[in-house]
Amino acid sequence: MTAGLAFLAMTALSAALLAGFFGALHPAFDSFAHFRIHFSVLMALLALPLLASSYRLQAAVAMLFAIACLATTASALPRLWPRPAVAEPTDQIVYSLLQMNLRFNNPTPKKVLSLIGRTNPDVITLDEVSQMWTTELGYIASAYPYRILCPYPNGMFGVALLSRRPFAAGTAPRCEPRGAMATATIDFSGSDVDVAAIHLSWPWPKEQYWQIGELAGPLAALGQTAIVAGDCNAVPWSAAVRRVAALGGLTLMPSAGPTWIHRTLPDFLRRYAGLPIDQVFSKGGVTILSSKRLEDTGSDHLPVLVEFLVRSDQKPPEDGRASALAASDLSARPRG
Repeated sequence: MTAGLAFLAMTALSAALLAGFFGALHPAFDSFAHFRIHFSVLMALLALPLLASSYRLQAAVAMLFAIACLATTASALPRLWPRPAVAEPTDQIVYSLLQMNLRFNNPTPKKVLSLIGRTNPDVITLDEVSQMWTTELGYIASAYPYRILCPYPNGMFGVALLSRRPFAAGTAPRCEPRGAMATATIDFSGSDVDVAAIHLSWPWPKEQYWQIGELAGPLAALGQTAIVAGDCNAVPWSAAVRRVAALGGLTLMPSAGPTWIHRTLPDFLRRYAGLPIDQVFSKGGVTILSSKRLEDTGSDHLPVLVEFLVRSDQKPPEDGRASALAASDLSARPRG
């Protein structure tokens, strides 16, 4: 009876995993894709003892399927060792972007402000900007005078974009439908880059699918050189993230790793068993060099710090993958 129940559970997990590969057909299938890593590990654990039972053939097939599914998530799997360092130009300015889901009722806002002060990023993209955060972010207005805050209808899930760099002359920042996206053209030492903060809703049966459709116009309107960061509430291999990238002509950066787990669970579990739902996209003259997760600041998300170059000629790279290169160990280099 125990073997039979394990077999039924293994079969159900395999069906859920399979459904996740058809997210482009219907958003309900895509909801299964977000838990591909977890389902794969559980299915492999169930299959392991069944290899010694009368279900050994089915267990062996399930084990192979679980491994194949895990392989599709390799770029987002937690790393037990740092990525190898990559050679970088030493004659270019390296800029930084800090992506943070603040959590609308974060009990420790001073931790957030302290992290911003220590990392000193050039630009910050923020999600879940509530009225409380409007006040808190006012304390760093002198350090980040160029800003736009976009309220969400419920007053909790707004987005914001803060910059030390000035907005490009003749441009104005803008809020997109229902405060789900803030966009500004920022002057990076003479090179104009469209920077956007984005916050998507939860997957189906919530409104994520139609919300992406609502943002189709703003995403398509991004300039030739752009960087987009935010809490997508969707994993890198999901149809939702692929759709965002396609609409904006963007390249998705290799994941920094799991960034979210329920706030009642410990940070250790978030780093190794959480969901990688904070994403960074780029295109054109932006070349992403590195990404890393930072320490907990009281949110249910970990902050992600990204370092990147902006080519002055703003021509697309010959190899589109170059803009998605990530490395954790970086040598010293000039900063803007």
